[in-house]
Amino acid sequence: MFYKHNDNYTVESVTNGHPDKICDQISDAILDACLTQDPKSRVAVEVFGGHGKLTIGGEVTSNAVVDYEKIAREIYKEIGYTDDLKIDVHIVTQSGDIAQGVDTGGAGDQGIMYGYATDETKEFLPKGVVLAHALAKSLEEKRKSGEIVWLRPDGKTQVTYQNGKLKTVLVSTQHEEVISQEEIKKEVTEKIIFPLLSDEEKNNVEILVNPTGKFVQGGFEADTGLTGRKIMVDTYGGLIPHGGGCFSGKDATKVDRSGAYMARYVAKSLVAGGYAKEALVSVAYAIGLSEPLMIEAINEKGEDLAEIVRANFDFKPKAIIEKLDLQKPIFAQTAKYGHFGKENLPWEKIQTIKK
Repeated sequence: MFYKHNDNYTVESVTNGHPDKICDQISDAILDACLTQDPKSRVAVEVFGGHGKLTIGGEVTSNAVVDYEKIAREIYKEIGYTDDLKIDVHIVTQSGDIAQGVDTGGAGDQGIMYGYATDETKEFLPKGVVLAHALAKSLEEKRKSGEIVWLRPDGKTQVTYQNGKLKTVLVSTQHEEVISQEEIKKEVTEKIIFPLLSDEEKNNVEILVNPTGKFVQGGFEADTGLTGRKIMVDTYGGLIPHGGGCFSGKDATKVDRSGAYMARYVAKSLVAGGYAKEALVSVAYAIGLSEPLMIEAINEKGEDLAEIVRANFDFKPKAIIEKLDLQKPIFAQTAKYGHFGKENLPWEKIQTIKK
């Protein structure tokens, strides 16, 4: 079941200027704005953008007064885009049929969530996932610092491991028209890729940079974007199962988000506590009910850890919100470069497990 049983895999990340990530960042910025004024806000906001237009839609029940269009424009400009957008907003209150179950502490939706951790890196994530995010984040940092002046916001990274060793690094980055492909590959290799690799990896890795030969058009000019379309980038790179629900734009009563965060918290605590080198935790909910329908946990040996988990952790939605303090406006930072592996996030803390 675990990816370590197959040391051949590929994972990817995207920059903050990727069209899907623009949408995720706007959705989570709106969520944070609501929570800042009203911690009990119910928010489910999705964004669709492309080719000069942006649509903000969803359900918000809150005492907060939020200018959705203003937030979207600020995020878009902060990312690094200067073109104008026509923005439409379609926000209504949460369905009363859903609210009647959530108000009593029930889950905001049905579904299956997974959490994972491994002792392979200090982030408790697979090394490929860590590297792909680091490459994408470096593209943003080098662009905003001015160290690489021709970089533009859109971009993707990808790494391939074969027999447990780094085989290929792929970086596709938006750039100015005037720069040559040779210069792009030289600077990306020297300033983005090599600083993140060991000497052995530098000597043996295959490097691909903008394999089509040109990437001038990017962002909404070239493509559409949608909230929640990068769920594998957000989590574990497709190396473990995913229940299917996205995170961004949803408050913590939506167990797609809070259940997955709790599962990650538990998995990381199991690994840190010596119960596993790899831990996979899964939980399932029914809409309106507080008690999970299922809680499962196994380690890399296939040993069942579910009883240990049930004895130490409460997966009811209200308990998760309280345990991880999920009514605070902390979610904007999750909308790029993954929701896991960042030390300051509450679900990345470790709980001591009692035997």
